[in-house]
Amino acid sequence: MLTLAIQAGGKSSRMGQDKALMPFRGIPLIQVVMERLAPIADEIIITTNAPDAYRFLGVPLYRDLRPNRGALGGLYTALKSAKGEFVAVVACDLPFASKEFFLTASKLIVTRGADIVIPKTEFGYEPLHALYRRDACIPPIEAALDANQWKVISWFEKVKVYALSKEEMALFDPEGLSFWNLNTLEDFAKAEAI
Repeated sequence: MLTLAIQAGGKSSRMGQDKALMPFRGIPLIQVVMERLAPIADEIIITTNAPDAYRFLGVPLYRDLRPNRGALGGLYTALKSAKGEFVAVVACDLPFASKEFFLTASKLIVTRGADIVIPKTEFGYEPLHALYRRDACIPPIEAALDANQWKVISWFEKVKVYALSKEEMALFDPEGLSFWNLNTLEDFAKAEAI
């Protein structure tokens, strides 16, 4: 079973308002992400500390189990709340998130015996566009949180990570748009045009 967990916990400080709820081609951005990836999921959940704003989506909503822990706290909440053995975690501001990546990652996580299948670009890992094996990842994340380690990848050395290179990702995402998170009104306008 695969759970799609959409992270909607960011502060949207650059935008000045909740960008997940801003219209993207006529519907809220988070709904675009959800509808794009829904076909791969047996279950869809959203992690947010403003659940009332997202009730219209009709999916389970979870507040951070470890508040004020940033993206790692959101990842922990997603994995603890998911019912699926595998959890596709994606940020709410990625309108071009790759369904094809997650389909391939679902196979690779099994055939490679990995705990995480994650893209790695010249900027580093993309932890909010990755597939996690729930039960293997929860204990090291808990340990990282207990040790006050906030970096989302601070616990990766404790699990088996299978990273896809930029070249491998190009097979699913030739334009390199999967990780383009929208932070400004100009980003929204450019992405809508695409």
